[in-house]
Amino acid sequence: MSRGRADGGSKKRSVTLVLVLVIVCGGLYMYTKRNGSTALEYSSKIRKFGSTYLGGDEEVDETPTKLGEDEDDGVVLKSIPVCDDRHSELIPCLDRNLIYQTRLKLDLSLMEHYERHCPAPEKRFNCLIPPPPGYKIPIKWPKSRDEVWKANIPHTHLAKEKSDQKWMVVKGEKIGFPGGGTHFHYGAGKYIAAMANMLNFPNDIINNGGNLRTFLDVGCGVASFGGYLLSSDVITMSLAPNDVHQNQIQFALERGIPAYLGVLGTKRLPYPSRSFELAHCSRCRIDWLQRDGILLLELDRVLRPGGYFAYSSPEAYAQDEEDLRIWKEMSALVERMCWKIAAKRNQTVIWVKPLTNDCYMSREPGTQPPLCRSDADPDATWDVKMEACITPYTEQIQTSRGSGLAPWPARLTTPPPRLADLHVSTDAFEKDMEVWQQRVDNYWNLLSSKINPDTVRNVMDMKANMGSFAASLKNKPVWVMNVVAEDGPNTLKIIYDRGLIGSIHSWCEAYSTYPRTYDLLHAWTVFSDVERKGCSAVDLMIEMDRILRPKGFIIVHDKPKVVEYIKKYMKALHWEAVASADADQDEDDAVFIIQKKIWRTSESVRELE
Repeated sequence: MSRGRADGGSKKRSVTLVLVLVIVCGGLYMYTKRNGSTALEYSSKIRKFGSTYLGGDEEVDETPTKLGEDEDDGVVLKSIPVCDDRHSELIPCLDRNLIYQTRLKLDLSLMEHYERHCPAPEKRFNCLIPPPPGYKIPIKWPKSRDEVWKANIPHTHLAKEKSDQKWMVVKGEKIGFPGGGTHFHYGAGKYIAAMANMLNFPNDIINNGGNLRTFLDVGCGVASFGGYLLSSDVITMSLAPNDVHQNQIQFALERGIPAYLGVLGTKRLPYPSRSFELAHCSRCRIDWLQRDGILLLELDRVLRPGGYFAYSSPEAYAQDEEDLRIWKEMSALVERMCWKIAAKRNQTVIWVKPLTNDCYMSREPGTQPPLCRSDADPDATWDVKMEACITPYTEQIQTSRGSGLAPWPARLTTPPPRLADLHVSTDAFEKDMEVWQQRVDNYWNLLSSKINPDTVRNVMDMKANMGSFAASLKNKPVWVMNVVAEDGPNTLKIIYDRGLIGSIHSWCEAYSTYPRTYDLLHAWTVFSDVERKGCSAVDLMIEMDRILRPKGFIIVHDKPKVVEYIKKYMKALHWEAVASADADQDEDDAVFIIQKKIWRTSESVRELE
């Protein structure tokens, strides 16, 4: 009898357990359906890529497979998980959810919450970012400067919020950009011409005969200022944080205008000293007086000798008590920094930075802000705190009374003086240009069956060295974001001295850009570098996929074992091979060209229907 009672209890417990499992599994199924997540497909063994930082604290084995290491464990990865649709605009190192989840203690008044904070490797979103419902191949340049597909960036709040300033307007399936801004309602073109007129530049052209080439636009909005400068042979780094005006940088890049997600907070901008001829702020709402003027001193660091700061803001013209106080204090600060007013008209003032150290040396002892320490490196920027000090010039600049750079376009191919900082000879510089011109010609021959003259607009060189890859594209309708490694020779100053733009970065982390913002990624030995640092090549491929637009291209120039490793993940990444070839005759590298397919999640398809 007792045995019978025990068996009955066991059966009841079994039935109860089955019911619980059915309920749990059913709940999980409904959750995944509701959140648009995609099922994983694996073979007999499951390789775990990690969890998201929203997914709890489970321990994950993050040991990456070495490049070229034989995978004889029988694993055939059929797919990489797809992030659910709410992450279609994920920027891993600028994600507010990460800040909330990890409870980072940040000073909001210093804009630390807009600076880079990357998830630990075991907490990364190791999944593919889906495009939004209705995503279309972007409109081609130059038409894209003035309009984009609304479905690609389905955010129209700026059109309503800034309607009186003509930032953007909704036009059916498209979003148009009339060229307006906070302080240039009549269009960026007229505003730029007025600035050139204020500075007495010939024919009201802002490049001043090619002497002004690289600009920095702080708090750039949707980057119409930078977009309209391109016709004057001026290239602008349009800079804005991922703040309440969300998606402004995404709009800029969708338009085909150079832009970068960044903020003047506590850390240096990722640009070397003396990178820009002009910095611009049109009512960018920055407190330039805070912390002893540290933010204005950061602009001073990145401005060239004789560089300009164009400031359009109420403080420059308003007569109320608060604006007059700010203007008085700001004028006193820039005077101590040895800046002078080059022009002032209506709402805009333009200051000019000195050409030499003479003014700095003639200041009274104890004048604030002080000069930076003689042993401080003004070009160190990766995770480096700003300092409230003036960066003095080198002896070369003091002697030449300026940067000594050729006007554009000769600047692109003229050896810049700062080559000596890197101990690079003129012959080595010219040989580098010759090698990269041959390589780029070869790349474009391999791509010829897939591209038209307007197929590619936004290009990233993931390891730019001295910028010769970008220089070799000078006759194509593209712009290039030149990325220089944080731990190698700081060649980014050479890139800027050639009239190009770029940033410092480590490819062990995600880049500061939105998903789907580049048409072509050039990865010259980047995978080999990542392996050397002990970082994950799979993470790098997932990050490249995030950055790349659907139908975009990747050029891998690396060791043959790298190419073979990448091929194992092609299907999982929805990539397809376009072409392959041996690299230069004097090296063992291979060239492998990839195209990203366009795909949608089942959730986005349902929304379309």
